[in-house]
Amino acid sequence: MSPRPPDLAGFGAWPREPGTVMRRASAVPAGAVAPFVIISESHVSGVPTEWEPHTHPLHELVWVRGGTLMSRVADQVFTVSEGQGLWMPAGVVHGGRLTAGVEFYDAFFAPERTPVAFDGPTAVEMTPLLESLLTHLARTDLDAGARARAESVVFDVLLPSEHPFALRLPGDARIDTIAEALLEDPADSRSLEEWARELGTSDRTVTRAFRHSTGLSFSQWRQTLRVHRALALLAEGWDVQSVGEELGYAQTSTFIAAFRRVLGTTPGAFFSAATGAEFRSAAERGSRAGRRDSPVSETPYPVSPAPDCRHDRRNIAFQELGNP
Repeated sequence: MSPRPPDLAGFGAWPREPGTVMRRASAVPAGAVAPFVIISESHVSGVPTEWEPHTHPLHELVWVRGGTLMSRVADQVFTVSEGQGLWMPAGVVHGGRLTAGVEFYDAFFAPERTPVAFDGPTAVEMTPLLESLLTHLARTDLDAGARARAESVVFDVLLPSEHPFALRLPGDARIDTIAEALLEDPADSRSLEEWARELGTSDRTVTRAFRHSTGLSFSQWRQTLRVHRALALLAEGWDVQSVGEELGYAQTSTFIAAFRRVLGTTPGAFFSAATGAEFRSAAERGSRAGRRDSPVSETPYPVSPAPDCRHDRRNIAFQELGNP
């Protein structure tokens, strides 16, 4: 049986594990002001890390391997998993939550020299080429020409994701109690009618409030919230059957169907596409066998590509850049 996930600590908060280190802001790498347009770095935190709401004078792009990053921006929650990144414009207040052991990557962009403009926080498709370019730019031995060539290609391939994944929080006093309860316990199965009775209002009022504030019905909002939590648990190595049970689904197949409705694919296919690995969801196999301890895939969950594969991809990517 998988370990229980850390509890959600209140409305709009993150899963906070014991020993979490609180930080005021993620540090801007040295040399990020000049003469570079893009500065990239990475690290693996040995402890759970949470960043308090903060801003940067530079645009920031973050992405992860081997887990998920949750970021709160105003009334939205973004879940960043492998294969996607999150672009944060300069000056936008944001916070974040990262579990221990996740490979965390970020790149900072000088706004006045970045010919890319997004209206606000934006999910970005982290293709192997884009990751390789940003890893390349983390080097300190590049000459001006090599750096300029790499930066120009980054701007060409830096594109919004076709499948952004964000959840809007209601911010409506009529239904904030519901949202808070579900954030604390996504498995809460109380119906719309039950909530309306508890709040002393009508189910029509609750329905309208959710539609108006989030653009989703009550059931759609709860389903989307559950998938946010599912992504985090699956990335931490939970098997699909256990995640479904943890989130209140009586049948694993029901959880898979809900996941598909939100993200358009099954859990196994989602992580296969994100990591480039060829594996099958445990629920798609294990639900038939009824085994709680079924692994997520036929092989252990690949939290990142093998080092040799990453090295080969980078070499291929930079042959066309004239990289020395």
